[in-house]
Amino acid sequence: MAAGAARSTGSPHTPDPVHQGKWIVACSVMLGTFLSVMDVSVVNVAMPHMMGSFGEDLLTITWVSTSYSIAEIIMVTMAPWFAALLGRKRLFLLSMALFTVASVMAGTAVTFPQIVFYRVLQGIGGGSLIPVSQAIAREVFPPAEQGMAMAVFAMGVTLAPAIGPAVGGWLVDNYGWPWVFYINVPFAIAGIMMVSTFVHDPPYFKRGVGRVDWTGIALLTIGLTTMQIVLERGEEVDWFASHWIVFGSILAAAALTALVFWELWSSEPVINFRLFHNLQLSVGSGIGALIGFVLYGSSFVLPQLTQDLLDYPAYQAGMVLMPRALAMLFAMPVAGRMFNYVSPRVLVTFGLLSVFVSQYWIGHLTLAAGFWSIATPLILLGGGLAFPMVTLSTVSLSSMPRQHMTGASSLYTLSRRVAGNIAYAVLATMIDRRLQFHRARLVEGVSNLDPYYAQFHAGFTARLISHGLNSAATPGPSLAMMNAMLNRQSLMMAYNDTNWIVAIMALAVLPAVMLLPRRGLNLTSSDPSSH
Repeated sequence: MAAGAARSTGSPHTPDPVHQGKWIVACSVMLGTFLSVMDVSVVNVAMPHMMGSFGEDLLTITWVSTSYSIAEIIMVTMAPWFAALLGRKRLFLLSMALFTVASVMAGTAVTFPQIVFYRVLQGIGGGSLIPVSQAIAREVFPPAEQGMAMAVFAMGVTLAPAIGPAVGGWLVDNYGWPWVFYINVPFAIAGIMMVSTFVHDPPYFKRGVGRVDWTGIALLTIGLTTMQIVLERGEEVDWFASHWIVFGSILAAAALTALVFWELWSSEPVINFRLFHNLQLSVGSGIGALIGFVLYGSSFVLPQLTQDLLDYPAYQAGMVLMPRALAMLFAMPVAGRMFNYVSPRVLVTFGLLSVFVSQYWIGHLTLAAGFWSIATPLILLGGGLAFPMVTLSTVSLSSMPRQHMTGASSLYTLSRRVAGNIAYAVLATMIDRRLQFHRARLVEGVSNLDPYYAQFHAGFTARLISHGLNSAATPGPSLAMMNAMLNRQSLMMAYNDTNWIVAIMALAVLPAVMLLPRRGLNLTSSDPSSH
């Protein structure tokens, strides 16, 4: 928090000294958020190279990503408690320092256990940066500029997963996989220097804890760790056909349920679920979870689609998401400015309808799709997502007392992050199931009595003969080519089905928009967070 930012008494039309340097503070903390979020996706394109370096298979090497996600999501949840224990600025600096050191260590890892351990340290360092950054950005701007403050924060959150695969692909292709970790170092050092100079804890911020909630910490760690493992590993072992997935699901559900009841009863909870009594935070977090599902889900599906079906290399597959990122970059300042003049209901509705139209559009792709067939709806998706993301971030925290700002930001971030993890699991499972369904339906039409099949078969046979294959040897290769074509068409249809589901979800959540406040203008006249 900028020094002295506890007060917000100046007129929105005159310079207020307590908000001087707000852009420097915002840029300082946004660096931490950007690096933390980007490290979720930037490693994915490096995993094939890590498999060779560490001698592990694909199933095992994905623990490089899973270990980071588990540690990060736990720290996202515990950030308010650690901020009260250490102070918000000190927590931010310690987290950035740990993230930086762990990045260097990860790049120098020579064994698989080393890289997993260093990724856990990275996740511990990166997780608390997100809610702390959002709370600081929310408080350093005057009431009339809350929408713009959340626009600045959202840029870091949304651009990172979009450009992560592209940056990672370029670094791996040109310098090797360790550089997806080394690239963090100069930016993290710059962030540490800027935060050390420009950010200060406000005088009203609560410091210290009366007792350590060990029960809450244990339930939180067990519940979130087990949930994350189940979500990331379920598809690989056919979900509830696996006994350990059943056991893990029961354990996660029991631990998280017990956590909620324990924290509601505890006088000094490690997670303050009582903040969800605030309607704006609850509704904003719920709709924000859908936005997280769409954002992280499309970041997972589209690169997979372009690599599996359109034969894009890793770097070009990552670049597919760039139009969406650029559209977000340009639309977010507009959304931040419009928040003061347009009803939050209108802005969020516009965003959800944009999601519906763009996902409906993407859900009609074919194997002949070119770059612009994908880029055009992604531009609409990115531009549309900017409006609910900025609006929901602002509305969710607008009526929260300042001393609870970090806790509210943590809960809002947690809802979006968990929704993103669920998106990976749900969409991967759906693609697999719908692939089987469409293949079974297409195979039903493969018969010598079908004139279309006879035409294709004759065409494949003629092509094989023209390449020098004996006519007696053509039936096997011809059927293999037909099988490959059926598989590709089935997979394309499965990807389209997932986009249809997301489009329907965007419409289904529209009624919840009516629970948002009708106007955002009240933020310009007073600052509810100061009460």
